[in-house]
Amino acid sequence: VQLQASGGGLVQPGGSLRLSCAASGFTLDGYAIGWFRQAPGKEREGVSCISNSDGGTYYAKSAKGRFVISRDNAKNTVYLQMNSLKPEDTAVYYCARDPYQCEAVVTGTNSWIDYWGEGTQVTVSS
Repeated sequence: VQLQASGGGLVQPGGSLRLSCAASGFTLDGYAIGWFRQAPGKEREGVSCISNSDGGTYYAKSAKGRFVISRDNAKNTVYLQMNSLKPEDTAVYYCARDPYQCEAVVTGTNSWIDYWGEGTQVTVSS
């Protein structure tokens, strides 16, 4: 099982980025996939998740209205479109597999995750 996040970079406040999470070694449509982030000195927090059962989506309060998660099962890829980015969005972003239908993001308990991908750095700065 592998998850590879990409698409991070340096962007100005108010800008946009689209992160991609490419999955391999398993069939994406069998699992929920979540996005998490970790800023320096802070705990890793859930940002968004998309379920596989009904395509339901979940967002942290900080992401709601600005971020959009989507999945393309044919490409085995999950995306996170991030708009109206703020300096406080600066963090390393990780995608992860959640066998329990987004429980990690919904409950804030990362132990529900069974596989983590390597992160991609997002820096929002002028």
